[in-house]
Amino acid sequence: MRESILNLLEKDARLSAVEIAERLGLSAAEVAAEIRSMEDERVICGYQTLVNWDKTETVPVTALIEVKVTPQRGMGFDKIAERIYLFDEVKAVYLMSGGFDLTVILEGKTLREVALFVSEKLAPLDSVLSTATHFVLKKYKDHGIIMERAAGHDERLLVSP
Repeated sequence: MRESILNLLEKDARLSAVEIAERLGLSAAEVAAEIRSMEDERVICGYQTLVNWDKTETVPVTALIEVKVTPQRGMGFDKIAERIYLFDEVKAVYLMSGGFDLTVILEGKTLREVALFVSEKLAPLDSVLSTATHFVLKKYKDHGIIMERAAGHDERLLVSP
């Protein structure tokens, strides 16, 4: 039941307990109680709206920053990751495999703001060895949602004889 509820909420967080219950053949009370339980356990950590900022007058600059760090004794990567994710500009921090240790995703108002964050806040941290910043130029798909269909795209399904 949990996984089914989570799958539905992940696709559309606006679904009510009643709508979820109807789709899964459960009672609304069962669904509401399960959602509350998952929120309390932090299985569900929050609800967000996915915005296509390109369609607004305010277009933030999104950057993906590769960070190489020295893990701290007894704390591994957790302590440095915590120092980084506490900055307001930071939207996400991921521990990675491969050529660098952490991926930091952040948003700023301008390229300069992002550059200043990297040079004045991120790079000077004791455990940070190096950074490589990549700027997002266009979002085609975000969190499983296609941001803008190509011109002439037909939503109808192809039916063949």
